[in-house]
Amino acid sequence: MAGPSASDVIAAIGTAPGRGGIGIVRVSGKRLEQLASRLLGGVPAPRLAVRATFRGAAGEPIDDGIALFFAAPASYTGEDVLELQGHGGPVVLQMILRRCVELGARLAEPGEFTRRAFLNDKLDLAQAEGVADLIDAATEAAARCALRSLRGEFSEVIGNLAKRLVELRTLVEATLDFPEEEIDRVDREDAHGRLRDLQEAVRHALARGRQGSVLRSGLQVVLAGQPNVGKSSLLNRLAGEDLAIVTEIPGTTRDAVRQTVQIEGVPLNIIDTAGLRDTADKVEAIGIARTWEAIERADAMLLIVDAREGVTAADVAIVERLPRKLKPVTVFNKIDLSGDAPRAEEDEQGWRIHVSARTGEGLDALRRALLALAGWQAGGEDVFMARERHLVSLERVAQALERAGQTMPQSELFAEELRLAQRELGSITGEFSADDLLGQIFARFCVGK
Repeated sequence: MAGPSASDVIAAIGTAPGRGGIGIVRVSGKRLEQLASRLLGGVPAPRLAVRATFRGAAGEPIDDGIALFFAAPASYTGEDVLELQGHGGPVVLQMILRRCVELGARLAEPGEFTRRAFLNDKLDLAQAEGVADLIDAATEAAARCALRSLRGEFSEVIGNLAKRLVELRTLVEATLDFPEEEIDRVDREDAHGRLRDLQEAVRHALARGRQGSVLRSGLQVVLAGQPNVGKSSLLNRLAGEDLAIVTEIPGTTRDAVRQTVQIEGVPLNIIDTAGLRDTADKVEAIGIARTWEAIERADAMLLIVDAREGVTAADVAIVERLPRKLKPVTVFNKIDLSGDAPRAEEDEQGWRIHVSARTGEGLDALRRALLALAGWQAGGEDVFMARERHLVSLERVAQALERAGQTMPQSELFAEELRLAQRELGSITGEFSADDLLGQIFARFCVGK
């Protein structure tokens, strides 16, 4: 049986599942006039909201709502788009969707509307990914960052880098096409200067992208340590509410408690875990095993210790078992009982922070340390929402330009490295994209977008 075709008429419910005041069914494809006439009794004027009755096969009314018709190419997908705004009950929306399918549409796949927008040059690939990132944004800062990518700011940066790279390639290709010509020393110095400027611009783009990646993905932070050192109290203090049970009985926390908190708009996924100790309790032992699993997946770990006892041999044993990628932040909790002053110190061994989860003293220093671990820098209003593949491509561009600098006396090798750098830039916006990559990207979108 033939698979889905880009020429099919597609339809989907465009609003979230559940009940609501308004629900939307979207239809996209070529020549929707006949479908609109049979569903609505006529074709609405383009870009004008019209009250309409949505009708079934026998002409019976299904719902009463608003119809919007966007004629190609002035639409989200670049095709004819019909947007049906009805009452937001699941049954009603399914009836409207089923009627659209009866009239020749098929159910849209996840991300298929946005994929068609990309294929019809309404969005480049980075902007299309910005759509999904805006929907998934967990903080206001992440939403603003995603919107900048959707509006094309990231693509503009990549486009400017590509333009400068093409200009440099033009200069180099001239030496290959006309080898008998004498190349002026000024031209060679110009090539050196252009390459240095380009390398600096790529480094700056990478820095902005890494900041946006922090906003998009957040940081996985595990609270670990021995029983009864205040891990759950610290989670509650960071979250601003009582999420975890706090008692004086060691081993109270049996399973991980997760909560996302915002620090300066950066999402941090805080995971409170079972206290690490030897135990004969089978249930507690399972919780401890899950703690180590969470530590393996973490971006950062807070090793919570009792400030009255300091770092014990048991704490050292925990640190020695950590994955190499993790450098723990040692948090000395309960300074309200030990009499220590709140403070934060950092050296080659990592952060050491003195806090009181009960009073909140020292928590600001802990938050600053977490932001530093995330790689976040204040004033990130010019960052764009970069995904891992964007960062990998920009790093490859930087590496290609580094190799280009080393091979500059050999014009053929120099030109080849510049070509590879340009191809990597093109993969970000979709100028060079394999079909399997597009499938992976758009499969993660919600249906109806």
